[in-house]
Amino acid sequence: MRAICPQFQGAALCANVVNAPAPPALWDEINTCCLRLREAYTPDTLKERPGIAATRAAYKAAGKDPSRYRPSCEQLARRVVQGKGLYSIDTLVDLGNLVSISSGYSISMLDADKVAGPAIELGIGRDEEPYEGIGRGTINIAHLPIYRDSLGPFASGTSDSVRTCVGPDTRHLLMLINAYDGDLAGRDNAVALSTNLLTRYASASQICVSYY
Repeated sequence: MRAICPQFQGAALCANVVNAPAPPALWDEINTCCLRLREAYTPDTLKERPGIAATRAAYKAAGKDPSRYRPSCEQLARRVVQGKGLYSIDTLVDLGNLVSISSGYSISMLDADKVAGPAIELGIGRDEEPYEGIGRGTINIAHLPIYRDSLGPFASGTSDSVRTCVGPDTRHLLMLINAYDGDLAGRDNAVALSTNLLTRYASASQICVSYY
């Protein structure tokens, strides 16, 4: 991964959380952020946003077509600037979407208890590795930037996996922030926003942040 995107900066947040339907106050913040995004970009200029442009460039360097396998940061932002709006899933998913449209980075919201083994690795997908994306079915992850645990791939910048997705019973969160543009200030702002939102809306405690 470092060979194709040496400037990559990532952050992993772990926290004890309480998940629930997203409260109106969170959606007030989401709607405000969506309005700012629509004022700043059009569907034609969105690819120029630094976080999105860098993610697309990393996909191309890895050998994946970013227009066919759109990064989640671009998928969300395109819906917003096209005026389609976002769906509400639950507090954790909606919160992650807010951080993504605010930062321009792909964000993974994962149930930490479903991640196997003592360590995770960011690498490149291999041919015929099995992967079921949330709401997308089987995804061909060959040449796609991918996170692996001891059981195999479990998260990507295009779609998180069904195996490790958050749900109503999630109590331990693993949140991954992917700054392919190497902007340390942008990554740190995304971490600060995430910490703030998790504390206010998901009763987060024992928040731990690692950088890689």
